[in-house]
Amino acid sequence: MSLTMAAQGRLDSVQHVREIVVVSKPAMREVVPSQKLNGEMLERLNTHSVADALRYFSGIQLKDYGGVGGIKTVNIRSMGTHHLGISYDGVALGNAQNGQIDLGQFSLDNVEEITLYNGQKSAIFQPASDFGNAGSIYIRTKEPEFRGNRGTGVRRYENTNLKIKAQYGSSDMFRTSVLWEQRLSETVSSSVSAGFLTASGKYKFRYERRYPDGTTAWDTTAVRQNGDIHAERIEANLYGRLWQGSWQMKGYLYNSARGIPGAIVNNVWRRGERQQDLNTFFQAAYDKSVGDKFATRWLAKYAYYNTHYVNKDSTQLPVDNRYKQQEIYFSTANVLELLPNWSASLSYDFKWNKLDADIWNFAYPTRISNLVSLATAIDYKHLKAQASVLATFINDRTSRLTPHSTLHTPQFTPALFVNVYPFRGTFFSMRAYIKQSFRMPTFNDLYYTDMGNANLVPERATQYDIGFALNKHFTHGIVSHAEMHFDAYYNAVHDKIVAYPKGQQFRWTMLNLGKVHIKGIDVEAEADFRITKDFVATARAQYTYQDARDVTDPTDSYYNDQIPYIPWHSGSAILGLSYKNWDLNYSFIYAGERYDEQENILYNHMEPWYTSDLSLRYQFTVHSLRLTAQAEVNNVLDQQYEVIVNYPMPGRNFSLSLTVDI
Repeated sequence: MSLTMAAQGRLDSVQHVREIVVVSKPAMREVVPSQKLNGEMLERLNTHSVADALRYFSGIQLKDYGGVGGIKTVNIRSMGTHHLGISYDGVALGNAQNGQIDLGQFSLDNVEEITLYNGQKSAIFQPASDFGNAGSIYIRTKEPEFRGNRGTGVRRYENTNLKIKAQYGSSDMFRTSVLWEQRLSETVSSSVSAGFLTASGKYKFRYERRYPDGTTAWDTTAVRQNGDIHAERIEANLYGRLWQGSWQMKGYLYNSARGIPGAIVNNVWRRGERQQDLNTFFQAAYDKSVGDKFATRWLAKYAYYNTHYVNKDSTQLPVDNRYKQQEIYFSTANVLELLPNWSASLSYDFKWNKLDADIWNFAYPTRISNLVSLATAIDYKHLKAQASVLATFINDRTSRLTPHSTLHTPQFTPALFVNVYPFRGTFFSMRAYIKQSFRMPTFNDLYYTDMGNANLVPERATQYDIGFALNKHFTHGIVSHAEMHFDAYYNAVHDKIVAYPKGQQFRWTMLNLGKVHIKGIDVEAEADFRITKDFVATARAQYTYQDARDVTDPTDSYYNDQIPYIPWHSGSAILGLSYKNWDLNYSFIYAGERYDEQENILYNHMEPWYTSDLSLRYQFTVHSLRLTAQAEVNNVLDQQYEVIVNYPMPGRNFSLSLTVDI
């Protein structure tokens, strides 16, 4: 039986094998709502990093500190960055030091698809750690596809693909990338993706602050300083096909040196902070089906992260520290089809994390994590359901003065997802889920000198969601496809880890104090229009409402106030027009009013902001070379805004790019 045939007509295990092995959209019915941006849409948007693309997903909040090299992190449905899992070609990205992953480091030059799941992925055939996230982002890179010889009429395939891209834009930004794909044999291929980025990071901004009585404190125009970046990235892949299976090996290296412009406070520009990052990881994946009823997946990874932080600001104490992280990861997932409509899976993950630093009295923590998941799924007629339970066992060891070992309380987190298709076909579905998840305190939370608290317990979250989806294809008329998703949800976060002032000299410590209750609505709609044979249009829009209240202590002045940086209303829209070789794309992003501190008072109020971006792309051929020229204008209306208070974002900016496919 061929791999394609093995992927057809099966229920859970083999369907998920198809999703892994065959690079195509799986035909399975999803039990968990998902949002996707594929390669074509990613190329047309004015996005250059994974963080930029995630702005167009509902329920996502992006923290952007501004500029090409500014740090960019995300959180999902107001629960915080630590509750969001991020996977790169099926293997989780991690940061045991602070739990935050700078998604600005990951380029879109070699990305085929980005998928966001609230809750967890619509698959029980996945690593155990994937069952523990409150939400997950899956980044899938491009697997080589080789075209037939053009114009020969003979079924022969080229063995090499080469793609070169160069881009120049505002802030002295120059970006170039190369993607080389090579067929090594009938079953083995390789790809190498490399990129280079440099920018001064300088851009004009208006700095305006007012006193609570409305009078002007500062109002000036300045140039953002110390936001330069110099970065290199290289990624190498090997892909192999097996009988009813596949394997992949990946090596990744990212090296950067950048300035940290810092917050602008009291009309003072900070210029003393610098950071260098050297991030590398090596990972391997092996997938195999044994007959029609059993499939197995094996993953392995080694990661090494080196961060050098320097602060030479004359107004502060000098800092020159290095942090070195190591991670070893191993995972096996196994799924068995018990009956034609019923399957079960068992997964096991092992993680070893170690953090070193050249800081006095550092704890030098090491963490060993063992995760075991048991899951089952049923797909019968009008019902698809999925249930799982994850057991997590974590042991920390430190050596600050004397070696000390801490065995944290085992955590058990169940989940139940149900999707009902009341009518024949799959054009309408109703779904609901309840899920528990938690996040372990990071090394910084537990062991940071004079701040950590080794007695912290995990931060827990319970999620409730109910929604529906409409999905319809049309064979006649202008509209060729229309889709809509609606979700209402309630999240309760308990034992939230917060920094709290305590003791003499106003020292800070980490405590389990927080309780946050979150109510929200996510709405997403998209449609494809076939106006004429050569003229097509696509439209996509999303809206998010979030009411995220701090309900920790009724005696607090900010009790029942909206938590910082969460707008009540936010959304985005994308409109794309294609005519022959021309593509015009317009995108709009909106974030409503919010507060930058816990107290919802006028002094902490942040105004709404929105941006409009335009891009125009033209594809043409010169001597069998396929070329793509693109012009972009971001923040067309030149709005002055801040995502994070005192970190001004760029105004109107431009870029030109040229891509050559050989």
